[in-house]
Amino acid sequence: MDLEEIRKIVELMEEHGLSLFHLEQEGVNVKLKKAPDPEALREALGGLALAPGAPVAAPAPVAVAPAAASEEEAAAMPGKVVESPMVGTFYRKPAPDADDFVQVGDRISEGQTVCIIEAMKVMNEIKSEVSGTVSEICVEDSSSVQYGDTLFRVT
Repeated sequence: MDLEEIRKIVELMEEHGLSLFHLEQEGVNVKLKKAPDPEALREALGGLALAPGAPVAAPAPVAVAPAAASEEEAAAMPGKVVESPMVGTFYRKPAPDADDFVQVGDRISEGQTVCIIEAMKVMNEIKSEVSGTVSEICVEDSSSVQYGDTLFRVT
């Protein structure tokens, strides 16, 4: 893989709003991860700024979601994970009026459908690559996922 091919990948990531790209093939392993744009974050948070001298209420304590854990912390957590194989929208059930594919506490086996990821108007059934008991569902229904995001924890 040469520099020009990597530049094309970066351009495609920009064009499609991707923050992570990972490719493994025939002795090539490329992983590109894009940090958030600090200027865009400042603009998004700009409306939250308080006027000088305005009273500030103490924020309520907030529990940190396991999905927001760093990569090192996630790697140290017990069990196995089911990761997103693609970018798209995560759905826990096959139809709005249907039951979830799996719930916390359910026993799953390798090859079992555990969710759907919609990508480019195509519904892709995601099958587990591990067996065990679902200990955590790490993604909210109907939310966006990136390649490699942890969808489920299995013990």
